[in-house]
Amino acid sequence: MKKILPLFLLLLAFQSNAQLLKKYPVGNSGCFIYGYCDMKFDLDYSEDSSKVYTAECRKDSISYGVICVKLLQDVNDLNAAEDLMLQYIEYLKASFNITKSAGAGHGHHLMGKETNRGVMDYWEDNEKNNWKYKSWTDGKFIGFVYVYSLKELPEQKINVFLEGFRFPGM
Repeated sequence: MKKILPLFLLLLAFQSNAQLLKKYPVGNSGCFIYGYCDMKFDLDYSEDSSKVYTAECRKDSISYGVICVKLLQDVNDLNAAEDLMLQYIEYLKASFNITKSAGAGHGHHLMGKETNRGVMDYWEDNEKNNWKYKSWTDGKFIGFVYVYSLKELPEQKINVFLEGFRFPGM
């Protein structure tokens, strides 16, 4: 018993400090995100009447956000879907007052599946926040997942979040 109690206390202390991910539904889109803080999604509509789900939360001085667009019309050609996603990212860049960009990296695939495309980039905004995003499309949805903070971003932790987006059926 004397040996078990210290081991139990050590395990309890480790577990209380662990960063726990929770699976959150992205509204009623059928998509999900694995996040570190409570994601409550709002629904709006784009100019072309596509459904746009948005949520942002903050934990440990890092803001975590998701923008999920259910495209009004599916884009069956993944190259065209990626081009559409890049146009949307340019729109977001202006909306978020981004002043610096490292340059989008292409060729990413969510969960290694060839049925989707992804891009990522590092940004800085006009308030000197450090940003990183990964954006995903399968031709039916665009999932823009981002983090930002005035502090240096913890890569390993945020990458788990940025790759935690799931399309319906994944």
